Amino acid sequence: METLISIIGGSNVDLSATLNDAFIAADSNPGHIEVGYGGVARNIAHNLSLLGARTQLLTVFGGDLFGGLLHDYCKQLGIDIHLSDRVNAQRSGIYLCLNNHGGEMIAAVADTEVIRTITPEWLAKRSGEINLSDYIVADTNITEDSIRWLMENVTVPLFIDGVSTTKAHRVVNALSKAKLPYLHTLKLNLKEALAVTEAATYAEAAQKLLDLGVAHVYITLGSEGVYCRTAAEEWLFPALPGEVVNTTGAGDAFLAGVVYAHAKGIDFPQTAQYGLMAARATLMSPKAVNPDIANILL
Repeated sequence: METLISIIGGSNVDLSATLNDAFIAADSNPGHIEVGYGGVARNIAHNLSLLGARTQLLTVFGGDLFGGLLHDYCKQLGIDIHLSDRVNAQRSGIYLCLNNHGGEMIAAVADTEVIRTITPEWLAKRSGEINLSDYIVADTNITEDSIRWLMENVTVPLFIDGVSTTKAHRVVNALSKAKLPYLHTLKLNLKEALAVTEAATYAEAAQKLLDLGVAHVYITLGSEGVYCRTAAEEWLFPALPGEVVNTTGAGDAFLAGVVYAHAKGIDFPQTAQYGLMAARATLMSPKAVNPDIANILL
């Protein structure tokens, strides 16, 4: 039977501005603006769909024009959204990003209030179908209570993306309150990992996350690669070479690559190599999801 991966969390419209030259504060800066479809969960689902996986996205679309566009685009991609909702009274999620002329993020603002509609009660109504999945992926755009519900109620491997330093705390808080704290995989970037653990190094941060109940820890280090840790082993893999065009979505692609590798039966830590290849594919694209990722990764 074909592997089914359920992805739970944010979907939004991406507005990505990239400067032509060095950033000048409090001034109008020449550059170009891309409008696309994003959201961590949606990006992961999009990447997995392009890689040929059977994907099921659980998200909430706003009732505005953006919500309609997001809804229809997911269907065009072949992503199953029958467990998602569209809420007319809510505005759609929007992610606004400013990149320097090298494609690296200067700052970003995420309006993901609509995703708070994904409550434990919302998930419980879908629990039967959720647990028919082979793997479940969630982002921390959903609430701490919803993350805890997933930890306590899903019966298949659960992967979580930390999203940001603010939202990544939801995972740690949920683990500290869960009845039987366990999480198959947690992916954080370095800033997120140090913030949520108050550690001084990525190795110390990973150990603290293992102590909380995480089985597989991936801490992405940007141009330095990725640090991977379980209770039994640790690995540091260098980043793969490639021209950086845009950093938005690279972390989402990394986790998609890791999940895809697990679904293919590839063991830790080799799964990280798939994550790095997926991240590189995204870094080389002006879009948050590289439409050619399958040609690059497979």
